[in-house]
Amino acid sequence: MDYLPLFFDLKKRRVLLVGGGDVALRKARLLVRAGALVRVVSREVHEELDDLVELHGGQVVIGEYHPGLLDDVALVIAATDDEALNERVHYDAVERALPVNVVDNPPLCTFVFPAIVDRSPIVIGISSGGQSPVLARMLRAKLETLIPKSYSRLGQLVGGFRDQVKARFSSVNDRRKFWEKILQGEVAERVFAGREDEAAAMLEKELNADQGEAGVGEVYLVGAGPGDPELLTFKALRLMQQADVVLYDRLVSPEVLDLCRRDADLIYVGKARDNHSVPQQGINALLVEHARNGRRVVRLKGGDPFIFGRGGEEIEELKAQGIPFQVVPGITAASACSTYAGIPLTHRDYAQSVKFVTGQLKNRTSDLKFDELVHPNQTIVFYMGLHTLDKLCQGLMDHGKPGDTPVAIVSQGTSPDQRVLTGRLDDIVERQSEAQLPAPAIVILGEVVDLQSRLAWFGQTEGAQADA
Repeated sequence: MDYLPLFFDLKKRRVLLVGGGDVALRKARLLVRAGALVRVVSREVHEELDDLVELHGGQVVIGEYHPGLLDDVALVIAATDDEALNERVHYDAVERALPVNVVDNPPLCTFVFPAIVDRSPIVIGISSGGQSPVLARMLRAKLETLIPKSYSRLGQLVGGFRDQVKARFSSVNDRRKFWEKILQGEVAERVFAGREDEAAAMLEKELNADQGEAGVGEVYLVGAGPGDPELLTFKALRLMQQADVVLYDRLVSPEVLDLCRRDADLIYVGKARDNHSVPQQGINALLVEHARNGRRVVRLKGGDPFIFGRGGEEIEELKAQGIPFQVVPGITAASACSTYAGIPLTHRDYAQSVKFVTGQLKNRTSDLKFDELVHPNQTIVFYMGLHTLDKLCQGLMDHGKPGDTPVAIVSQGTSPDQRVLTGRLDDIVERQSEAQLPAPAIVILGEVVDLQSRLAWFGQTEGAQADA
């Protein structure tokens, strides 16, 4: 290591900041967040820097730097564009054995500022040793997206229980196991869901419980999106990687399933149109059973749990049985597949509204209100409509929808095998009969489909536009 990572406690301690410009202002913002008392010296001082230092009990010295300003300080920073002055500050600080940083000049630094991910009390510093600050900032940006801000609230919560846990468990290993259970379990999830009071009560209960007891687990209804694993949300991925049991359906891609925790129990509960491996009541029972056994259960659904995913039915049962649950939205097929096909669902010139419609109703008919679907200037997206495509097209035309209305079928959308078939309302059935695009697929109807030939960017397209 070029530098040993350390964290300074600067609360109520004096820090000398030489310089009064924008760079000095950026450093001062960090210092006051750490509770430091900042002493700024410069011939001219940025107005915002002046206000910031005064607000946080610091001191602004208008004038020239001199070694006497180093008295009673714990840290020194030089942030000027005067190289000679920066060198003087460096040598004076080193002579007094004071840590010193000269901005953008690693040879004159005895410490460097890392790129910081602040989830206080959790703080992460990333440093390149001054070799590549841009790379350090890029890595920081990645960590910012991977570590939710709610980790700050979690750190504060567990910090408040630290002494109690230490008193409860005399063994370091026992304390470690307890905290691992808390930080990877339902207490943490309550915090992430913004329910800190519940989390504190649950942590208190865990602390006083017989550690051999198994409490009630939790169920997470997670939207897996349309297939591309990069479309998962961060929350979905986090819950998938800590689940003890995963119940997944047939629309969940292998690539997404592969991101679940390696030692989780994977249970297939897929449902094809006329072949349900596990009926819905059986799925509900499995969710309740595993949660009551104290397990964390992910119900992994293709697309979004609340858009033709029967998520509402499942959480009704969980609610009735007193099982805690969370719902994590996923990118639904209509949005993802249309985007990957190059078909905007709304467009100022063509469609001012969009409707999501199932081609398969509860009674297995397509008893749709076609009169509501034939209005102009709207886009219709049919889920599970491939097997009733002929009935859908005929019903729309019988109710006045023009036969030349553009239609697209997007098969296996967002996957490497994505195919798009375009045509018209009066010929798409024949085209699909020839092309035999496989399920899962969505059907998009409306003038926006005409844009596909210009905006397509992913997958294979065939049909009317491709022939043109």
